[in-house]
Amino acid sequence: MTLNGYQRSDAAALAERLATAESELEALREELETTNRGVVALYAELEDQAERLRHASELKSRFLSYISHEFRTPLGAIKSLSGILLDQMDGPLSAEQQKQVRFVRSSADELLELVNDQLDLAKLEAGRLTVSPAWFEMVDLFSTLRGMFKPILLNENLSLTFEEPRGDVKLYTDDRKLSQILRNFISNALKFTPQGEVRVRAMINNDGTVTFTVSDTGIGIPIESLTHIFDDFTQVETPLNRRLRGTGLGLSLCRRLARLLGGEVAVESTLGAGSTFSVTIPLKIPAVQS
Repeated sequence: MTLNGYQRSDAAALAERLATAESELEALREELETTNRGVVALYAELEDQAERLRHASELKSRFLSYISHEFRTPLGAIKSLSGILLDQMDGPLSAEQQKQVRFVRSSADELLELVNDQLDLAKLEAGRLTVSPAWFEMVDLFSTLRGMFKPILLNENLSLTFEEPRGDVKLYTDDRKLSQILRNFISNALKFTPQGEVRVRAMINNDGTVTFTVSDTGIGIPIESLTHIFDDFTQVETPLNRRLRGTGLGLSLCRRLARLLGGEVAVESTLGAGSTFSVTIPLKIPAVQS
């Protein structure tokens, strides 16, 4: 075979390889186009599903908000009427009647707590719960909390102590939402501490934040429950829980409120030795909140 023959043979082989490569490239191009069409269709379907979910979430929030508002009026009436009966303004009640009216009042309080928590959660999910920051003194916050819980602290074996930082400490945040978080922490601590102490502290941190802690000497929380204690409708199974029911929404609401204030919540606990719930927020809330 001549040199030219070898060259023609090599050229034919090269042409065949090029033709094969072009064929494979064309097949790959068609496959990519098909994949792209599938991806586009998938994105369109995902966007449609996301829009449906947003619509469903909005409807749920509107429904819960409407129902919560409608429940508040009759519950308020029940509380007022039961209060009048317990004050015996229209005549004396027997011991058994007082017991029954207190049960009605307690049940109304529990249901109203659930309604209020659910209403706040619905507002948060709908983005309608806004932050209204203002300057206020920490001593005023502690004074308000102290006055709020003093009348209901009827357990002689339990003390409630407030330990605030020394000096004039000012905060620029939404005091109502911060107070709501601390009220929930304190209420839970008092509920699950049969005897001993509940101590409320505030500590200024070097990074421009303040940490509020509510520590108790109560029954504590099992370690396996700590990871989801702030989830919606979570309740720790304890002997006290069978007698002292809760909504399972309070701590979840606390976490969301804390994040709304630019902070975070945390918990530490030892079963049988007590718990410490904390919330850390900026001393001055950022100008823009999400």
